[in-house]
Amino acid sequence: MSVLEVKDLTVGYGSNILSKNLNFQVKEGEIFVILGGSGCGKSSLLKNLFGLYQPIAGEIFIDGVDITKATGEELQEIMTHFGVMYQQGALFGSMSLIDNIKLMMQEYCTLDDDAITLIARCKLDLVGLLPYEHFMPNEISGGMQKRAAIARAMALDPKILFLDEPSAGLDPVTSAELDQTITDLSKNLGITFVIVTHELASIEAIADHIIMLDKASQSIIARGDPRQLKLESRDPRVRKFFNREMGNLK
Repeated sequence: MSVLEVKDLTVGYGSNILSKNLNFQVKEGEIFVILGGSGCGKSSLLKNLFGLYQPIAGEIFIDGVDITKATGEELQEIMTHFGVMYQQGALFGSMSLIDNIKLMMQEYCTLDDDAITLIARCKLDLVGLLPYEHFMPNEISGGMQKRAAIARAMALDPKILFLDEPSAGLDPVTSAELDQTITDLSKNLGITFVIVTHELASIEAIADHIIMLDKASQSIIARGDPRQLKLESRDPRVRKFFNREMGNLK
């Protein structure tokens, strides 16, 4: 069953088109990765998928609702179906970890403070950060900040989590720990992940399905299991990416 469907999507800014005529589906519970060379529009596509940017053309369906056309209460409702983790985590620096998570629920829920606090603590526990609930973001490591941002994105029990370059700036060990957190959340809670990354180790460790964007053709040039594509793709652009070969990805 698809929880996210993209139809004939064109992404860009004004007359500057980054990707065009994109079509793909994301199945419930899978870890779906968007990858490609620098400047191909990965992050811009992600921001279109969760409604931060409006596409030039096309449709984006989340749970059957086209978010490019939804307004008012319908849009507010569909926004509770997903959570977002930005590249740098984007935690509020003046608030503790637990208060960062509680803020989301205070905005959208009618629960009392005791219930909100309990749920927020559960979210932190899911990412292994409950002992740090009263720490400020600048008092924990970069990897912990990323996990806290994932906990905040889960505040409203979304079906989909959108993650923008979650491993950026992390050392290999911390990146692997974050990959394990993502895999565990997907497996144990059935959360669907849509992730932008160029980290090959992470892609091979966590991705169920990928699409690869290409800057020159402004299109999807590969899709499927990344481990299979690495071994079997005949497209030189795909082989260069997965095998870290020198040369222009165009």
